[in-house]
Amino acid sequence: MKKNIAIIGSGFSSLAAACYLAKDGNNVTVYEKNSTVGGRARQLHREGFTFDIGPTWYWMPDVFERFFGDFNKKPSDYYELIKLSPAYQVYFGVEEFVTIADNLAEIANTFESIEKGSGAKLIRFINEAKRNYDIAIKDLVYRPGLSPLELITLETAKKVNQFFSTISKDVRKQFKNKKLIQILEFPVLFLGAKPSNTPSFYSFMNYADFGLGTFHPKNGMYSVILAMKLLAEELGVTIHTNANVEKITVENGKASGLVMNGNRIVADVVLSGADYHHSETLLDAKYRMYSEKYWEKKVFAPSSLLFYVGFDKKIKNVEHHSLFFDVDFDVHARDIYDNPKWPDEPLFYASFPSKTDKNSAPEGKEAGIFLIPLAPGLDDIPEIREEYFIKIISRLEKLTNQDLKNNIIFKESFCVTDFVKEYNSYKGNAYGMANTLLQTAFLRPKLKSKKVSNLYFTGQLTVPGPGVPPALISGKLVADLIQKYS
Repeated sequence: MKKNIAIIGSGFSSLAAACYLAKDGNNVTVYEKNSTVGGRARQLHREGFTFDIGPTWYWMPDVFERFFGDFNKKPSDYYELIKLSPAYQVYFGVEEFVTIADNLAEIANTFESIEKGSGAKLIRFINEAKRNYDIAIKDLVYRPGLSPLELITLETAKKVNQFFSTISKDVRKQFKNKKLIQILEFPVLFLGAKPSNTPSFYSFMNYADFGLGTFHPKNGMYSVILAMKLLAEELGVTIHTNANVEKITVENGKASGLVMNGNRIVADVVLSGADYHHSETLLDAKYRMYSEKYWEKKVFAPSSLLFYVGFDKKIKNVEHHSLFFDVDFDVHARDIYDNPKWPDEPLFYASFPSKTDKNSAPEGKEAGIFLIPLAPGLDDIPEIREEYFIKIISRLEKLTNQDLKNNIIFKESFCVTDFVKEYNSYKGNAYGMANTLLQTAFLRPKLKSKKVSNLYFTGQLTVPGPGVPPALISGKLVADLIQKYS
């Protein structure tokens, strides 16, 4: 039977769910509190520059193809995809960097040049990672996290040991060079946890990196949001922006609608793609599944200090994606997870989209996005932001042998307080809840409320977890549950 479905938020998971639910014949309306769709995946436009405010990495192209394929479409029907070559570059010191090519054969040669014997080891490691990818991304992550039995298959039974070892242990067994170890541990940071706390099975992220490659959608990641918005509207979804939801209403134990900008909205089903913790605060306390103590005990993925910088010249000696690992990786990780504080010497990531996409910056100029991962919940004041910008821009100048401070036209920043203000993000986290062993699959917050019928949740705090491809999958999973149970 056709249902009226109200969706809170318009990020990747919400838009994905909206598309599936509309395809199934429902009346779907999306309510976005900000002035543009996309949730955390918005854009900043200033003085001819364009920056993706949120995600900047396009990995796992097969997940995007599967999503659009479910509607008899292709990504190329909506946006142009560019494979980056090289994929990215990692800096370890002055004129000391490793370039990651766009294919495994060249990457293996690079490894071999750094550590004898590591090339063949890398190919074996990635082949195993591919087997994990085929199990995880083509099967397991498309399960809704209702039961531990979802994880028990013939294939996972063969790999049970990989759930009790860690990425860190596995990498160190095979590779001795510190640079190679850090490069192989880097992809799991997308899962929001330390490599030493991430199960070995998650090596499938290494296959996503070295096996599938890194892409850039022309005009930025926001092109994907615009594609999903267009698809949703083609399917009949109505989208309202500047629509702040203040309450989820419940009658006789059943979700009955929303209060939005002071107005009552009636719905048969309510789905929230907003921050899960925030979504539950929209309910009367007796209807919430998770207490404040529950959230306080969880391991959250990092927050971030981000800078969006317009430069008046082209920047030398950097790639589109550039990682700066010239300080101690383990010390920074401890400052995020073990003893949360502002790091003394932070690792950072920089994206220069104008290296690939001329629409990102005016002719002869460069757009720079800088990200420092941080513990969520830190005190965030302008003076600290400025201090850290000086730290990273000074290191960038030194590592790439050029002067840049006097070539800055403008810079804007985004940090913990902005994540809270703009996205109602719990403690200002940027990526959701970490995928540790005890926060995987059925151990994550549920897609379906156990206390309120016809109330559902989607996004990075539930299954499958952090990242854009998992968000697309989360939207599909919750749409399937709504069709089954509501």
